[in-house]
Amino acid sequence: MTGAPLSWFGIFRLGLVQTALGAVVVLTTSTMNRVMVVELALPAMLPGLLVALHYGLQVLRPRWGYGSDVSGRRTPWIIGGIVTLAVGGILASVATALMATSFMAGFSLGVFAFTLIGIGVGSAGTNLLALLATRVAPERRGAAATIVWLMMIAGFVVTTIIVGSVLDPFTPMRLVVVTSAVSLVAVTAALLGVWGIETSNVAPLDARPAAPELPVREQPPFLDALAQVWSEPSARRFTIFVFLSMLAYSMQDLILEPFAGIVFAMTPGQSTKLAGVQHAGVFCGMVLVAVAGSAGLGIGSLKSWTIAGCVASAVTLLGLVFAGIEGQGWPLKETVFALGAANGAFAVAAIGSMMSLAGSGGKSREGVRMGLWGAAQAMAFGLGGFAGSVGVDLLNAMGTAPAASYTTVFAVEAMMFLAAAALAMRAIEPSGISASSNEFENLPARAAHFPSRGG
Repeated sequence: MTGAPLSWFGIFRLGLVQTALGAVVVLTTSTMNRVMVVELALPAMLPGLLVALHYGLQVLRPRWGYGSDVSGRRTPWIIGGIVTLAVGGILASVATALMATSFMAGFSLGVFAFTLIGIGVGSAGTNLLALLATRVAPERRGAAATIVWLMMIAGFVVTTIIVGSVLDPFTPMRLVVVTSAVSLVAVTAALLGVWGIETSNVAPLDARPAAPELPVREQPPFLDALAQVWSEPSARRFTIFVFLSMLAYSMQDLILEPFAGIVFAMTPGQSTKLAGVQHAGVFCGMVLVAVAGSAGLGIGSLKSWTIAGCVASAVTLLGLVFAGIEGQGWPLKETVFALGAANGAFAVAAIGSMMSLAGSGGKSREGVRMGLWGAAQAMAFGLGGFAGSVGVDLLNAMGTAPAASYTTVFAVEAMMFLAAAALAMRAIEPSGISASSNEFENLPARAAHFPSRGG
């Protein structure tokens, strides 16, 4: 039996789940990170390790999707994931506050909290996309993905702006109260989003008589399929490009707010607002590429936008280097916004290239290719944040001035983006991914399926 497709209102409601994901995650990866480093004077590698743990658990995403496939329902996995994330976010704030008086107890609680955050994001985010894929009419899927993606970015921006306004004057208890309030609102929004969307008597939109499954012995083992994909030169080169570019993309995640606090004397509230400025830039960069390549404009190819985004990211990171040298007189907010825009343009173009290349190798290995590139992205995100924070700590331990420690890492990140741009020239095949095709028109849908910070 075929279920009725979701209405526009139903699609907007599901978008609330992605908004909730973004709202909780941005507090744990930006605000709490800054508090640990600046207010508590802890090594930057500490929050880097915790966030890396959260990203490392994203490799379990296939398991959460498999669980809902077996049960036949997505909603329980989404609700369970959001509740787990909210509990993890609250415990992370408690752990941060506890570190001020009992470091080991706070760190132990932090490990548990970020484990819950990783599980929650993976479960809710994966099954939200699966639900959208099966309950949205084909002609609405691109627009539905656009709505959900923009609502996730809105969760980042709105949360950082509001929290930045109420977090000062800062105290550890205020951090716990604010995080608890955000988590409660996030759970409520997610429940409103999924309530009644999926019922026991509604089948997926694309339900059809099931074809008989091949015997297990006729299905290629997973490791054999993975080896086949890795043996493809184009897939291997693109995997390396994804890892290197996303490593550069994420290295400043955990050091930007501490940099603003140490060099520009920003309060926790002010640096949280700065994170909102960066996310607003990411949003604008993504919209720029999507609009430039669609609506009849056809400006540039996905390959050229990917390369240009990498180069622009390197230039804006060098702007942060000069910010560390110049100090208070440098236009920091404008530089951070430009960095976000460059990152957003690069990311959405790379996503389009990824989807274009997924089916280029034949043998029906699209899922394995996307899984390989998704795993490379997740590992890069986890390692990038940790590497950036460790780099700052090592330079500080060597006697480097704090501002110089941060700017050195920004400079290394810029060089990595330039290397990624050079690699993209060979890693991204020009055929089938030009602006003259339909690739740009489908970018929002692809972006929604790409593992992101929020979900």
